[in-house]
Amino acid sequence: MSTDLPANKPKTANPTTLFEKPRYLSLDVLRGLTIALMVLVNNPGSWGSIYAPFKHAEWHGFTVTDLVFPTFLFVVGNAMSFSMKKFEKQTDAVFWGKVIKRTLLIFAIGLFLSAFPFVQWSEGELVLKDLSHMRIMGVLQRIALCYFFASLMLRYLKLNISIILSIALLLLYWAIMYYFGDPSAPYSLKGNAALKFDLLVFSPENLWKGHGFPFDPEGLLSTIPAVVNVIAGYVAGKFIQKSGNTLATVWKLGVAGLILLLIGLLWDVVFPINKGIWTSSFVVFSTGWDLIIISGLIWIIEVLSFKKWTYSMEVFGKNPLFIFAMSGIIVMVMNIVRFDGIGMKTWLYQRLYLSWLTDYNASLLFAISFVLLMWLMGYWMDKRKIYIKV
Repeated sequence: MSTDLPANKPKTANPTTLFEKPRYLSLDVLRGLTIALMVLVNNPGSWGSIYAPFKHAEWHGFTVTDLVFPTFLFVVGNAMSFSMKKFEKQTDAVFWGKVIKRTLLIFAIGLFLSAFPFVQWSEGELVLKDLSHMRIMGVLQRIALCYFFASLMLRYLKLNISIILSIALLLLYWAIMYYFGDPSAPYSLKGNAALKFDLLVFSPENLWKGHGFPFDPEGLLSTIPAVVNVIAGYVAGKFIQKSGNTLATVWKLGVAGLILLLIGLLWDVVFPINKGIWTSSFVVFSTGWDLIIISGLIWIIEVLSFKKWTYSMEVFGKNPLFIFAMSGIIVMVMNIVRFDGIGMKTWLYQRLYLSWLTDYNASLLFAISFVLLMWLMGYWMDKRKIYIKV
């Protein structure tokens, strides 16, 4: 990881955190919007008071919040449609070195966030965490693995072959989930093959327990179809570069998105749309929405030239990994620091928000305030040309 500071000559580059900068404002905005929504949905004032659109579907189903993570993978693929160009003239040794370095570093940052802050409250005192029970997988870990496997596909296979292989992976994953899940309920929370595979690899203590028992929505097996979200973003990025920011591009992307939405809904009948096990129908459905959203952004920003509002989202997009990581670190520190016997976050929430607002409005306003805090940090970094890159 490196920090770019201004030298004698001002830097005008706008690098992404994971990859070389996109050259299309609409893609910058999509990336920034995705980070902003990630911070928003991950930081409510109270997890017991969240408006429905800002919740994940309980199991089968789809909400706006369920779209956030696959969209981040989609924009990773967008950025790769630019960054992979420089690998074309480099040797395999250079390619493997850079890809492995990025993969390991992103994965390691994810592990760091799982372990941080290394202490926890127990019976009124701070004690060291038992890192043997640390969660192994997570959001950044999945991003790292998806980036790695997508890079290999795009490096060594023609684009058409990568698309065919992506379709094959979705069908293969469907078959695996059906044949190795519980016969009576192969796509259930406790009977799915993704959980069974993760329990073969990891100890139950190393899995997420948000459902009340060990199950990881970012597990290993369900990472297979998630790679396709990255490939889809790459294909969209290449198409936009070839077709340009035109009205024709807008409607072609929009029509493709609608077709994928329809396919996803039809597939949902036999393989339910489900983020928790990242079903193939979920991949197709979320990609359809991403194509519609990016087509809308191109229309608004590039075709209609309505750009005055875009900088607010660009701020998030210029240091996305750093802002995402810091949002988690700040909250974890706030939970460790205590005032009046309760965590700092709860203390602030109760006194500054819940004291004059209803539960749901207070929780939402806290989340919005936290997003603004992260935006101010990103704004300060951008004005000083500080960009944290991996």
